[in-house]
Amino acid sequence: MIEGILTGVNTAFSGYNIIMVMLGCFAGTIIGMLPGLGPMSAIALMIPITYGFDPASAMILMAGVYYGAIFGGSTSSILINAPGVAGTVSSSFDGYPMAKNGQAGKALAIAAYASFSGGTIAALFLLVAAPQLAKVSLSFQSADYFALMCVGLLSIAAFASKGQFLKAMIMTALGLALATVGQDALSDITRFAFGNINLMDGISFVLLVMATFAMSEAFMIIFKKMDINFKASDVSKDKLGSIKLSKDEVKEMVPVVGRTSILGFAVGVLPGAGATIASFLAWGFERSIASAKEKLKFGKGSIKGLTAPETANNAACTGSFVPLLTLGIPGSGTTAVMLGALLSFGVQPGPRLYIDQPELFWAVIISMYIGNVVLLVLNLPLIPYIARILAIPKNILVPLVLFFSVTGVYLISFNAFDIYFMAIVALLSLVLRILKYPMPPLILGFILGGMLEKNLRRALLINDGSFSFMWERPISLALFIIMIVIVLLQIYQGSKKKAELN
Repeated sequence: MIEGILTGVNTAFSGYNIIMVMLGCFAGTIIGMLPGLGPMSAIALMIPITYGFDPASAMILMAGVYYGAIFGGSTSSILINAPGVAGTVSSSFDGYPMAKNGQAGKALAIAAYASFSGGTIAALFLLVAAPQLAKVSLSFQSADYFALMCVGLLSIAAFASKGQFLKAMIMTALGLALATVGQDALSDITRFAFGNINLMDGISFVLLVMATFAMSEAFMIIFKKMDINFKASDVSKDKLGSIKLSKDEVKEMVPVVGRTSILGFAVGVLPGAGATIASFLAWGFERSIASAKEKLKFGKGSIKGLTAPETANNAACTGSFVPLLTLGIPGSGTTAVMLGALLSFGVQPGPRLYIDQPELFWAVIISMYIGNVVLLVLNLPLIPYIARILAIPKNILVPLVLFFSVTGVYLISFNAFDIYFMAIVALLSLVLRILKYPMPPLILGFILGGMLEKNLRRALLINDGSFSFMWERPISLALFIIMIVIVLLQIYQGSKKKAELN
């Protein structure tokens, strides 16, 4: 383990990879600040750029973009009450009131320090927890992996917004169906290609991600005629105020950072939970344990109310790398995109990753420490200037997103069919998004579909076609019980809601 960490340190601290961290953090911060573009779209746009990169460098760059987008998303939440990413929605509850009260600089400083602390503490947890989880996962067999992936797919649906469980499950099933298109990996039989030679190799992961996130987001902006032509003068440099914090304010933040770092990391480890759930839980948790006097401040500019979600969402980002690197199970929608990127590089995440490729495994973890320092340095002095990027008008933003989407997919396959197919998928995604169908379950279903099928078929082969593996192995049984509990909980909550309405 020590030898692996030293290998990771050497890889992460190489001049080239430090530049990758800095570029990733800077790009992520900017993209996170733009309403309508989130970390998933950002990572999707990065995938074509990283082709030809060393896998470790590519992952370091994408990891930097990931937590950079969460870090930067707080800027637009605080300054103009327009969260750049879903994970920073709860940051606007108290950040925006502080900005309106002439404390924008202080709010941005609190967000920067809280994000840095949450990311750093979670990176320490990751350093300790990842190898231990990898050792535990060595006892997993095909049946256990199948059950684990089922829990992961079900969890992303269960953690969907209230009342969206059925829609999320439908999108998960659609993702699984799309994963079956093309040649079967075990028998080489072509499935669901409908005689089209372009579909024989299956649907491109990059095409699907670009279409469902980046391109459909551009179409959504056009459809809704969103006015994102924000004026930088609304939050001018003069109104940002001081970024200095008093000793009392720091003392108020410290215990909140400690509690919500643990909460955020734990939630991030859960497949499908992610930064959004973590930030809302942290804000609600801090409000619930606050004194009666402090509760009145929440939603009106509370320091604790801003510190909690900013700490938790960055801790959750780091936590989501635990199941990704050690089990090959995404901890969030964004890490699902990153899983696809890893697979495209020929890297199979799992229990042996830190043994077979320590330079990749540990370099990504070590780079998170560097990234958090870079983000702190970027956000504190440059935030007044970076905020002016919010003035980009939609007639420039939308064509840029469409350009990167089209060129990114075409440069991979050099096939015009992929462009037409991507446009169709993007239009269908737009309709689904208007109907409030979530996209992350579809991507998770698509990414895990192939591995889910392989492990199921292997488990059936070992058990002579019998489904007894579902209850014969303790790990599988425990995971299937968890699945049943999740479903029953959703049914109970749905029936309770109907009873309240009646």
